[in-house]
Amino acid sequence: MKQLVAFDLDGTLALSKQPLLEDMGEALADLLGVAHVAVISGGDWPQFQKQVASRLPERADRSRLWLMPTTGTKLYTFKSDWAPVYAELFSDVERRGIIDAFAASLAATGFKPERTWGEQVEDRGSQVTFSALGQQAPLEEKEHWDPDFAKRKVIQADLAERLPGLSINMGGATSIDITREGVDKAYGLKKLRDASGISLEAMMFIGDAIFPGGNDYPAKTLGLDTVRVRDPQETISVIAAIVACGK
Repeated sequence: MKQLVAFDLDGTLALSKQPLLEDMGEALADLLGVAHVAVISGGDWPQFQKQVASRLPERADRSRLWLMPTTGTKLYTFKSDWAPVYAELFSDVERRGIIDAFAASLAATGFKPERTWGEQVEDRGSQVTFSALGQQAPLEEKEHWDPDFAKRKVIQADLAERLPGLSINMGGATSIDITREGVDKAYGLKKLRDASGISLEAMMFIGDAIFPGGNDYPAKTLGLDTVRVRDPQETISVIAAIVACGK
C-alpha cells in the first residue's frame, strides 16, 4: 500500500475545467481515509479551489491533501484553511517573452482557430498557459479541436525553438503549459517529496496523459508506479481498488 496517491486533474479527476462530480468527491474522501492524496495540474489556485477544494464532502481529511497548482510550482495545504506553502514566479520580462512566442508560433504553424472563447493566454504567475480555443471554450468544442494531440505537438515543437531553456508541456484538452526549464510533474512530485517527507517510492501517480509528450509522462520517467486512465469514471474504479487494499 502506497502512502500517497497523486493525481492529474483535468481528464483524470474531472472533465476539463469542470468541478469534481459528487461521486469523485466521495471517492477522494474514502481514499484520504487510507492515504495522503495530491493533485498536481497546470491550473492556478482559483481553478483548484473551484474544481477540487470546494467539492469535497465535510468528512474528507483535508490535512492529508496536497494541492499543487501550476505543475507543482505552487503548493497549498490545509490547517484551519487553505494556505500556500511556496510559489515560484516568473519575472515580467520572462512572462512577456513567453506571451510573444505564443503569438508568433500560432502564426507560423497555421493552427490559429477560427473562433475563441475568452483569453487564449493566461498568466498564472509561475506558469503561462495557452488555451487554443480560449479560457472559456465549451467542453464539446475543446474535445473536438485536438483529440489526438497532433496540433499541439506541432505548436510544442515550434515553441521549443522559440523558448530555449523553458519547459513546454501539453495539458488539459487544448492547452500548453510553459514553466521554467526542468519544471514538469516530475519536478512537482520531487517538491512534494521534500515538503511531505514521503519518499517517491511510497507514491503512485494516476493520470490520463501518461505517454511521451503528455504532461503526466514525467511522473513515469521519475520512476513512480503509474496508472493511466481513460476518464474520471475509470479513476473512480482505480480509487475503489486502492481503498479496498488499504482497509
